[in-house]
Amino acid sequence: MPSDDTLGKDAHICEMQSVDEAKVNRLKPRMQETDGVATIFKALADDTRAKIIYALALEGELCVCDVANVIEGTIANTSHHLRLLRNMGLARYRKEGKLVYYSLDDDHVRHLILSGVEHAAERRQN
Repeated sequence: MPSDDTLGKDAHICEMQSVDEAKVNRLKPRMQETDGVATIFKALADDTRAKIIYALALEGELCVCDVANVIEGTIANTSHHLRLLRNMGLARYRKEGKLVYYSLDDDHVRHLILSGVEHAAERRQN
C-alpha cells in the first residue's frame, strides 16, 4: 500500500459524494453539545495555562505567588492567566487575608490535563 506522501493532495478526499442520511440525521442535532468545548481546549492550548492547570490539578489549591514560582513566571503574568481561567469557568479563587488561592473549578478539567500529560509522556517514549 502506498504511503500518504505518495498518494497526492486529493488522496484524502472521497472520489464521489455520498451521504449516509441516517448517520447525518442522528449526529447533526448533537453538534450543539460541543458548545463550550473549544474554550476548554483553547485554555489548554496555551503552554503557560496548561502548566498552571497541571499544577492546580496536582496540588488542588495554590496561592498566586506559589503558582508564579512553580511555572517560573511573573506574578503579573500568572495573575493574568489565572484570571482568564476563572473567566473561562475553569478555575475559582478564594481570598484569605492578603492571599488569593486558586483551584480548578471541577474535576473534568483536572482529568483532561492529567490525561494529556500521560498521553504526551507515552508519545515521548515511542
